[in-house]
Amino acid sequence: MGGMTSSMAAKFAFFPPSPPTYKVITDEVTGLLILSPFPHRENVDVLKLPTRRGADIVAIYVRHPMATSTLLYSHGNAADLGQMYELFIELSIHLRVNLMGYDYSGYGQSSGKPSEQNTYADIEAAYKCLEENYGAKQEEIVLYGQSVGSGPTLELATRLPQLRAVVLHSPILSGLRVMYPVKRTYWFDIYKNIDKIPLVNCPVLIIHGTSDEVVDCSHGKQLWELCREKYEPLWIKGGNHCDLELYPEYIRHLKKFISTVEKAPEWISSRRSTDRFEPSRRSTDRFEPSRRSTDCFEASRKSTDRREKPRQSTDRAEKLKSHEYKSNNIDRLEKLRVPFDQMERSRRSVDCLDKPRKSVDLQMERARKSVDRLDRIRAG
Repeated sequence: MGGMTSSMAAKFAFFPPSPPTYKVITDEVTGLLILSPFPHRENVDVLKLPTRRGADIVAIYVRHPMATSTLLYSHGNAADLGQMYELFIELSIHLRVNLMGYDYSGYGQSSGKPSEQNTYADIEAAYKCLEENYGAKQEEIVLYGQSVGSGPTLELATRLPQLRAVVLHSPILSGLRVMYPVKRTYWFDIYKNIDKIPLVNCPVLIIHGTSDEVVDCSHGKQLWELCREKYEPLWIKGGNHCDLELYPEYIRHLKKFISTVEKAPEWISSRRSTDRFEPSRRSTDRFEPSRRSTDCFEASRKSTDRREKPRQSTDRAEKLKSHEYKSNNIDRLEKLRVPFDQMERSRRSVDCLDKPRKSVDLQMERARKSVDRLDRIRAG
């Protein structure tokens, strides 16, 4: 049943260009792979990567001599590397990053068939190549997911606690929610981003067009509300689903984001030294103000029970307000590291509350004994 449902979902979710917009040929002199019809570039590698599900996917790696970050780009639906090639070159130049883009199974010249699980294996193969072939470290990598590419991007991001950052470009809440405004997550849905975004432990930038006719802007806004490490989002006024790169604010805002996360190594060290979720909130005060802008947070919180647990770990302000006075006071003392003498005074003030309780207990005990005495007299 599950396999049949996934197959049906794939027919609605994936539209690889047919025919593919490029070919992979081997240079007779160098033996290198070339993406035809594009001219060979010294700083671009064309690769074929095996996946754990048996496919061979095509990928390109663009080098930048000044790069300190590597962008792993998962493109949108109805696109392949031939259509994305020039954009990848431009992004590498303007952002000063290395960039790897890849085609999903069944897209372009990649073998296999497109499916949710295959895209997860595809992005894993690309990530593995970055680590093993190019020496990229997890804390240097920025995952970029466009439209349906937000699915494999968030799936991988939930498993990389030291990731530098995530960019979601016209993302989806889930596959089913693109077609129907459902309020809960169903087992047969695909790309359940709404459940995964609270588990991502790095800064997240969301870009969405306000006039998107394919994936409504509300998808991006709800995902932003659920982010643990929010960065100022970019809602491009009048932007549609496939034209956001044409707006000047797109590259300007994206460049600012990359520059910001590259200058914040304390996130990496703090995540290494302690647990996965808590330190990032303490070390990223610059992202906290945006968390207060919650236009549609309440509605999205009710859409699935599975997200309640991670959300409780993130909403620290609400959590503190709901505590009783005693636990609230003690938590603040621990987190703010109040000197020991203040803690001692606080403890004594709590102990003082026990004294009147003891006197009340003593009076009740005496009253009980006097009643017992009257009962014995009556019985006699």
